[in-house]
Amino acid sequence: MGSFVIIIFNVIGQLPLTFFIVQQGVEGVAGGDPMALLRTIDKNLQLFLLLIPFAIGFLGLWLVVRKLHERSMLSITTSRESIDWQRSLYAFGVWATVTILLVVLDYTLSPEYYQWNFNPVKFSVLFIIAVLLVPIQTSLEEYIFRGYLMQGFAGLFKNAWAPLLLTSLIFGSLHLFNPEVEKLGYGILVYYIGTGLFLGILTIMDEGIELALGFHAANNLITALLVTSDWTAFQTESILIDTSEPSLGPELLLSLVVFYPLFLVLMSKKYGWSNWKSKLTLKF
Repeated sequence: MGSFVIIIFNVIGQLPLTFFIVQQGVEGVAGGDPMALLRTIDKNLQLFLLLIPFAIGFLGLWLVVRKLHERSMLSITTSRESIDWQRSLYAFGVWATVTILLVVLDYTLSPEYYQWNFNPVKFSVLFIIAVLLVPIQTSLEEYIFRGYLMQGFAGLFKNAWAPLLLTSLIFGSLHLFNPEVEKLGYGILVYYIGTGLFLGILTIMDEGIELALGFHAANNLITALLVTSDWTAFQTESILIDTSEPSLGPELLLSLVVFYPLFLVLMSKKYGWSNWKSKLTLKF
């Protein structure tokens, strides 16, 4: 019931986007293809319309947690007495730094694969929209998958590994209709599911979603501001446009085999995690 209510609120939040797409179709733009119609809308307005449903969805989540379950948002955020925002800021800072360095390195090594796109006015509007709404988008996803659903599945299956696997599979499957899948093939779902597993492990080991909140926000926000391409879900007025032909293998290996494990090790050292096996296979 809770998930159904959240979905309804998200659908309501999509009404402005639907209106603009229908309006473009009425005007005979792009032959009536919804994705093509979406891409005819100004990029900043497009991003705003794509992110609004998450803000409305957050209201739905709050109502579900507070009214349906009669619990606090804190209870699906962390096991600590209060939300540790320093954890979120630390995770954000680490991953934002890694993301910026990778983009700068790639641009330095292969400038021919990038197009300079910086427009002060358009970028300023993008910055405001992104800073205000992208963290809401990423936070809603973390609250739903690593908070609400993970706790719900834990109550159902009485263990830690089933919620971890199920939330990761659902998280990955919801990206099925992203344009990235059409461009790169279904293999990219391995990346999405793997990212879900990584964020789930981060949450279970740290006993809260604060680190996942910071990581996810940095990943989406910095990318939206720095670089875009013509085949991604979010197409923004970013500083750079990536014009290279994307390949799945290197991104999968670097993220899933190198950077995610290193991030887990860093967080483990900083916050003193222990008993990995018992926590990830816990039965209750």
